[in-house]
Amino acid sequence: MLWVYRVFFLPALLLMAPRYLWRMWRRGGYRRDFGHRLGGHPVLPPKQSAHPRIWLQAVSVGEMLAIGPILEALRRDGVGVYLTTTTSTGYRLANDRYRGLTVGIGYFPLDWWPFVSRAWRRIAPDLVILTEGERWPEHLHQACRRGVPVVSINARLSDRSYARLKRFRPAARLMLGGVTRLLTGSAADESRFLELGMDRASVQTTGNIKLDVQIAPVPDAERVSLRRALGLPEGLIVLGSSTWPGEEEALVDVLRAARQSGIACSLLLVPRHAERRGEIERQLRGSEFRHHLRSRGAAVGEIDIAVADTTGELRRLTQLADLVFVGKSLPPHTEGQTPVEAAALQKPILFGPGMSNFRLLADDLVARGAALLVRDREQLVAMATALLRDPARRQELSAAAARWRVENAGAVERTLRVIRDELARIRPAAEPAAPAQVRAR
Repeated sequence: MLWVYRVFFLPALLLMAPRYLWRMWRRGGYRRDFGHRLGGHPVLPPKQSAHPRIWLQAVSVGEMLAIGPILEALRRDGVGVYLTTTTSTGYRLANDRYRGLTVGIGYFPLDWWPFVSRAWRRIAPDLVILTEGERWPEHLHQACRRGVPVVSINARLSDRSYARLKRFRPAARLMLGGVTRLLTGSAADESRFLELGMDRASVQTTGNIKLDVQIAPVPDAERVSLRRALGLPEGLIVLGSSTWPGEEEALVDVLRAARQSGIACSLLLVPRHAERRGEIERQLRGSEFRHHLRSRGAAVGEIDIAVADTTGELRRLTQLADLVFVGKSLPPHTEGQTPVEAAALQKPILFGPGMSNFRLLADDLVARGAALLVRDREQLVAMATALLRDPARRQELSAAAARWRVENAGAVERTLRVIRDELARIRPAAEPAAPAQVRAR
């Protein structure tokens, strides 16, 4: 099966290259260290005795933020981590936050045999950690061939991936067979992986590490200045969190309906991709509302709609919100964005039916009364307006989110116990290599 994957990977890559390159050009920031994607990672310093090296892959911003406590703990343990990511935003965030906690930061290579084997020779890890849905066949094969254990943390399966792997079991074996330990974010995810053939002894539910991340509270004075810089007046704030095309228009409808009902409120849009700023601004110019783009600096006066077309600010901006809509969830979108940060910050949450990437998490939030599901644009407008009018109901949702977070705490420590257990197994094998590396210098 691996050879079939290798044979078809290159034609598939060439077929997808125009769209892939166009997206990279639009989003920007990919030119720096592009060679990493071809396996051209820097040669790392020699490994030291009793200090194994981990290759940790975190695909984008959300995963990057979540692994902070793990990187700090591994640094204290004397473990060297080479950190890779897939997106340019994740790469910028990693360089901003984790330079002092890692032995290097790079882009994850395209999963084609020559590129991956080249990266493996340069990074030479003793342990591999993959986050969430990152399970690449060639990467796993290289680990297996070298006898390097692989730990998949915060592992999850979207509805779509689960359905596909159930239909095509050889693909499931290809994407899961090289994983040594699989640590799931929920019991439901664990059941899915077991049904796909994972060995019971290698699968464990440790919880969602994103719920353990401590989000620094924005002080009151800074909150006032941030609100002023955005240009948002007094009153309630509706946040569109990681919105996709069509959802900004629906949220403008929410603002319009709320204002017509006599509710003093404004709208804060945080699009999932900042490069959509031009498209969003064209839409807003056709409305009756005043707007401002954060990328242009502080607003000079009060506005109705602020567009945060910047990167890495969602957690701070969420703290200003009185009601949060989680994007990529209204039809025709089907995959959803993560509601974790909004729930961790105890915000009343709405999302549409298209939450397949976070289905289990979304269902749990709804079941516990910590979020509400809206079927379509019309129901979003109606329910959001009703919640803006009802502070007691918003408080109920907030309290339920707080309870949900407490009940799901401790995932980072449970995950670290497994990682340390794997490190304890490989340390004896890593120690004898040190004299040879010293002589080579």
